[in-house]
Amino acid sequence: MRLSQMLLVTLREDPAEAEIPSHKLLLRAGYIRRVASGVYAYLPLMWRVLQKVSAIVREEMNATGAQECLLPQLQPSELWQESGRWDTYTKAEGIMFALTDRQGRDMGLGPTHEEVITAIARDCIQSYRQLPLHLYQIQTKFRDEIRPRFGLMRGREFIMKDGYSFHTDEDSLKQTYAEMDQAYRNIIRRCGLAFQAVEADSGAIGGSGSQEFMVLAEAGEDEVLYVEDGSYAANVEKAVSLPPDAEPSPFTTYEKRDTPDTATIASVCEMLNCSPTQVVKNVLYQAVYDTGITVLVLVSIRGDRDVNEVKLQNELTRRAGDYKANALISLEVPDAEAQQKWAAKPLPLGYIAPDLGDDWIQPQKQVHPKFLRLGDNTVKDLTNFVTGANETGYHVVGANWGDTFTCPPLLDLDKAMAGDRCLKNPEFTLQTARGIEVGHIFQLGTKYSQALGAMFTDENGKGNPLVMGCYGIGVSRLAQSAVEQSHDKDGIIWNPAIAPYHAIITVPNINVEEQMQVAEQLYEELNAAGVETLLDDRKERAGVKFKDADLMGIPYRVVTGRAIANGKVEVVQRATQEKQELEISQVVSTLKTWLEASQQ
Repeated sequence: MRLSQMLLVTLREDPAEAEIPSHKLLLRAGYIRRVASGVYAYLPLMWRVLQKVSAIVREEMNATGAQECLLPQLQPSELWQESGRWDTYTKAEGIMFALTDRQGRDMGLGPTHEEVITAIARDCIQSYRQLPLHLYQIQTKFRDEIRPRFGLMRGREFIMKDGYSFHTDEDSLKQTYAEMDQAYRNIIRRCGLAFQAVEADSGAIGGSGSQEFMVLAEAGEDEVLYVEDGSYAANVEKAVSLPPDAEPSPFTTYEKRDTPDTATIASVCEMLNCSPTQVVKNVLYQAVYDTGITVLVLVSIRGDRDVNEVKLQNELTRRAGDYKANALISLEVPDAEAQQKWAAKPLPLGYIAPDLGDDWIQPQKQVHPKFLRLGDNTVKDLTNFVTGANETGYHVVGANWGDTFTCPPLLDLDKAMAGDRCLKNPEFTLQTARGIEVGHIFQLGTKYSQALGAMFTDENGKGNPLVMGCYGIGVSRLAQSAVEQSHDKDGIIWNPAIAPYHAIITVPNINVEEQMQVAEQLYEELNAAGVETLLDDRKERAGVKFKDADLMGIPYRVVTGRAIANGKVEVVQRATQEKQELEISQVVSTLKTWLEASQQ
């Protein structure tokens, strides 16, 4: 392709809308253009990158026997209501674009396709002889992000590969799950990225187990906790750990203490001269279910720890049936305005005890009359601890479970942190890294097949729900992640496997006949040899062309400058900026050799 004929507009300054390097560079280098908040046009260079990534995905998926299809983006609400996720996606998480058609039917733009694919399986699969079956698609998805940001990383429209497998039993599912684990590792490696596979929370997708694939980058939105030997890695939402041991309590008797202006853990520990590991803090949450019922949740946790709200949300979702509900709509720490709607009197915030009385809740139809009391495992063995006194300006010391307070039901609600000991091997401590989630695989089990009635007949003629797996990888997100992980002060550094072009021929002065002749010759020869090559034949200064070549990140630059007088051209490797002069006759064979080496 000749740059004089290509739609290419590069920018010298960082766009105001862009926050992270990859977003800035893709805009500056003319790869994408913003159309609306969270919505981007893929310009010719970017589309070639996405095609390269998609081709790698297809090759690896097809190698496992998966079959490609294409599912509708517009989905009827009835399917989502059958699975119980319509309210979750349109109200609780609010990420589905929902609309009403002219016949008054509720429809949604697909953020994911579990319901659609399960309905198809329900209609098409009858016998165990048809199983296992694995279908996938590469499709545009839609999610109504509250705050679209970071370009293609968190957009409202994006390209994704999602696959769904169907099985007779868990063993068959686990085999395909393992195949997808390997396929995803192959895909990300072939794209030239450093990554970490981590245990993950299944979120609204559900299922018994899941794993994320994180591209390591400082701008990653997710925190990964891991140990050096590779034996454990997890997203912070899912991670478990052994917290530091609690220090011995300095208190031996139970008493109430005057502690004015100590609404924080740090301030009360300073006043009482004690460790936060000997404090039980009680965090109040407000949970709203799809029936409109509000449940007040009191979580007791050790003073030096934080509540993992994803774990808490999962627990409250599991308890939805206790409140005759199907889905959790929202979970938040209620502010003063929210408290006024249900509090019988002003709450002693910062001084709450585990036994805060239910009489603090004003009786009303849509609010459950009792606190749901939960405790984290970190409070289990605390003795003579400090906690609130349910009175502003006062704490109690020397408290004990079973004596002073009733211990609430305990479970893992703790947010693991870097420096904690690894639960699987306490000899190691957890370390932290930032990551960009580009892939996620799930063992769904029978969640969707049971909800939608997708059954198969086994060898004995008995009907059973299909056992399912789900496997997603973000094509457009992976492409931007590559830029986030590999760039320098001058621009993008593409791995040749997914670069829009392998080489760019830069003609310093198109008015010099010899420079253009050599450039045209190499342009034809390189493309004919399978080296995808751009020709920069624009009427621009040499410096502008060099800067644009670096900005675009094309792996190899061939300069038809002064060296042609000696039968040579300058070749620059973008990743290292290493320059060397090659005989014109050696350029094609040399670049082919370099490309082959980069793919090994």
